[in-house]
Amino acid sequence: MTWNELRGVALAAAGGVLIAACGGSGGGSSGGSNLNIAFLPKQVNNPYFDTAASGGQEAARALGGQFKQVGPSEASGSAQVPYIQTLTQQHVSAIVVSADDPDAIAPALKQAMQKGIKVVGYDSSPAPDARNLFINQADLQGIGQNQIKLICDEIPGCSGQIGIVSATSTATNQNAWINFMQQTLQSNPQYANLKLVKTVYGNDDPQTSVTVTQGLLQAYPDLKGIIAPTTVGIAAAAQVLEQTGKAGKVALTGLGTPNNMKKYVKDGTAKEFALWNVKDLGYLSYYIAGLLAQGKIKGNTGEKFTAGRLGSYTIGTDGVVVLGPPFTFNASNIDQFNF
Repeated sequence: MTWNELRGVALAAAGGVLIAACGGSGGGSSGGSNLNIAFLPKQVNNPYFDTAASGGQEAARALGGQFKQVGPSEASGSAQVPYIQTLTQQHVSAIVVSADDPDAIAPALKQAMQKGIKVVGYDSSPAPDARNLFINQADLQGIGQNQIKLICDEIPGCSGQIGIVSATSTATNQNAWINFMQQTLQSNPQYANLKLVKTVYGNDDPQTSVTVTQGLLQAYPDLKGIIAPTTVGIAAAAQVLEQTGKAGKVALTGLGTPNNMKKYVKDGTAKEFALWNVKDLGYLSYYIAGLLAQGKIKGNTGEKFTAGRLGSYTIGTDGVVVLGPPFTFNASNIDQFNF
């Protein structure tokens, strides 16, 4: 299924269910046709999670299992809880979840695990004791350091005020990246002249992200750069910079998808930004959930396994598997990607 076809299905679902039957029927936690795995993103109808879902579908076909995606239309930890409860009642083989609020969803995930359902985090980790494994899209520290390097490269003299447009204030991944950004600013003399003045939260909602970016620019008229480590936020920030005539005057970088950011890279609003292969993140997450549900891996630290076309991986400490390093997109390479 192409990205556009997948996007159309997700929009038609309108907050409901995106399903791809890639094998036989039935739930449970066996192999082949009995493999029934559900993805629960922070929100549906989000291009980032739609792309990850396409990777999950590919892995489902490779393993002969079933795939479905359910979730709220607005990013909220409490809104994810009813979906977890329903999936538990359906006794799916595994739940692959991006935690909007790890503490809010932990009790429901623990109940699912008590029923024998495997829980795999992706994108944003649930509480460690409320999941079997977490598929980290890239090393947390590496992402934080990379974001500071990119904004430094874009701001003349690597000097001035910068702000962050994040997703939700409870998002595990966002908070970890921001923490490492702050540490990098404080510890690396190369960035001594950069000052982080404010972090604002757009809740992974386009309009909210536009509003908080506008507020950030109004509150800090001398702002030199914005980091938006969220695919929704970086596109919204780019839109605001263009509308306010500040494109090219206020530097912008962050984490985004090539299709959403291509226009802004080509017109100079954002010279470069980073991300990982989102489809591969979905593929790896489903594949690992399948191996867990089939009993082919236990989830122990140091355990090695092969994940289809992605090759070999090793489970790290705290049950974390790292997909790989982030990739930087710019005008020289962005036309090579379509997601």
